[in-house]
Amino acid sequence: MNAVLNQLFSVSFFEKAVAFSLPDTLLAILVAGLLGLFIAALYKATYQGVMYTMTYGVTLAAIAMISAMILCVVTSNVVLTLGMVGALSIIRFRTSIKEPMDIMFMFWAVAAGIAAGAGMAGVAVVGSLLIGLAVVLLTRGRQNGVPYILVLQVEDQAAEQAAMQLVAAQVRRSRVKSKRVGTEGTEVTVDIRLKGENTDFMHQLNALRGVKSAMLVTYNGEYMN
Repeated sequence: MNAVLNQLFSVSFFEKAVAFSLPDTLLAILVAGLLGLFIAALYKATYQGVMYTMTYGVTLAAIAMISAMILCVVTSNVVLTLGMVGALSIIRFRTSIKEPMDIMFMFWAVAAGIAAGAGMAGVAVVGSLLIGLAVVLLTRGRQNGVPYILVLQVEDQAAEQAAMQLVAAQVRRSRVKSKRVGTEGTEVTVDIRLKGENTDFMHQLNALRGVKSAMLVTYNGEYMN
């Protein structure tokens, strides 16, 4: 009996461990980490939402490194590949992602980590640079001016015209989004782009004759399209 047990357990865990190259593994994870930091920095620079979350940027960098580590394991042994696929298939994520751009950045981090872990650092670097350039070019127009929604409540048409003339002279761009006319007056919602961060013209609006109230709300440019 002892002989059978010794034969069954003669191969230790360390003898079954797959040999790996420490320099190659460190290089792959390092490249993936640097690309993850680049992706996180670009995410912060092009963020269009209401409140930037720093933890998501950290998550992007970590995802790239984790993907590279998984690829280092997967490419070393077919048996480990099957086990890794089975283990990862049971994972379910409950966190909802509201912004489509967040999903794109997450897939980008995963792809960069996979390329780095597969030993294709050149593909990971060149691909990330091209994707980053495309993201900057496509979002540059959205960064042109701070987006705000201006809600005006006026008594009559004369007050509305005076208020709109003042707004047009003070902002970079303005466009009427909605207009509600009732017996108590008129409510106008205007999509505007400020020239800077100066909102002193709101005091001038409230001082105009016939203007009941003026409210300025910032938003991300998508909620009220």
